[in-house]
Amino acid sequence: MNLLDRIAVDPDIRFGKPCVRGTRISVGDVLGYLAGGMSEAQILAGFPQLTSDDVRACLAYAAERERRTVTTPAA
Repeated sequence: MNLLDRIAVDPDIRFGKPCVRGTRISVGDVLGYLAGGMSEAQILAGFPQLTSDDVRACLAYAAERERRTVTTPAA
């Protein structure tokens, strides 16, 4: 299974924010927890419906989105 298949965007869930499929936990929430210093183990303990692959899927989603970001060179 492709990790990105674990991420869903549904306009009826969290205002269309990308979420871990089958949950209301957004990619941004998971990334924020990681950026705030939480370990994967702490996230999984706090959200037992998540798996390690779900956390990796959030990171993969962010990486893919970054690759698609269009930049404008400085003038």
